[in-house]
Amino acid sequence: MDWNGKRVLITGADGFIGSHLTESLIEAGARVKALSQYNSFNSWGWLEHCPNIGNAEIVCGDVRDGAFCNYIAKGQEIIFNLAALIAIPYSYIAPQSYIDTNVHGALNICQAGLNQGVSRVIQTSTSEVYGTAQYVPIDEKHPTQPQSPYSASKIGADAVAMSFYNAFDLPVTIARPFNVYGPRQSARAFIPNVISQIATGKAQIMVGDLSPTRDFSYVKDTCRGFMLLAACEEAVGDTINIGSNQENSMMDILLKIKKLMNSSIEIVTDSARIRPGKSEVFRLLCDNSKIAALTGYHPTYTIDNGLSRTIEWFLNPQNIAKYKGDIYNV
Repeated sequence: MDWNGKRVLITGADGFIGSHLTESLIEAGARVKALSQYNSFNSWGWLEHCPNIGNAEIVCGDVRDGAFCNYIAKGQEIIFNLAALIAIPYSYIAPQSYIDTNVHGALNICQAGLNQGVSRVIQTSTSEVYGTAQYVPIDEKHPTQPQSPYSASKIGADAVAMSFYNAFDLPVTIARPFNVYGPRQSARAFIPNVISQIATGKAQIMVGDLSPTRDFSYVKDTCRGFMLLAACEEAVGDTINIGSNQENSMMDILLKIKKLMNSSIEIVTDSARIRPGKSEVFRLLCDNSKIAALTGYHPTYTIDNGLSRTIEWFLNPQNIAKYKGDIYNV
């Protein structure tokens, strides 16, 4: 697809993946409207740290408001819906907020896309909807398993989006990324949590269960996958994994980070960071053969290369200063 001049709306643009996708689309020449969640501080989140953000239109609001979603969708050709609450531990104590934002937000965006006649809606899913793998690698036919209120809300959001394709012919694609990491990620996630603890000089590093495995994808690869899917007509009405086809345990990743940062830090298990037994997802490994067949997608960053880039970003004093290393962020 020639992105030059394409009118693109990105919800959740102020977040981790959203800010990187905003950067990538601006670089490709798209006319980006970036939604930042409304707040009284007029903060644009991570968008404030995008070098080319002056070329985007930034709007503030909330996907929970249907009338607002309809308003910002006017004149847009493609919508990337990344607005969501994503922290799994917080979903245990505030589940209704996940339904309100993730499910109702998806409904409002799809309705707005339908009303405004957009040519594509990319609904962001997550590998968490699969739960602990029943078989590996996990293809798109794998059953979904709601092992946390967060994953339940994303299963619901995906179902709402697909219902708009089936009932109203809304051109929807569900992009299902596996575990994304990279610069700007919240410290509630495992990789930035480990890096930030080491970077701030902790003698001991607090961790949860290190036995689960994940398929980690560097954020730039994930954004490229989003853009390829938006340009692929064959992906309309389908759910597509975005992953690396590589599996690492949390312990594997911790040891890689420890080595890359030349750290001798002591590892300590923190019971507050361990999920309820039936809620933990113990294994995720992506089968990305569908996106490869449809778009030619293949990851370009190895786990070591991606971790090195992520560590380099966190070691910048201006960046690490934005994180509160003494607080466990659920």
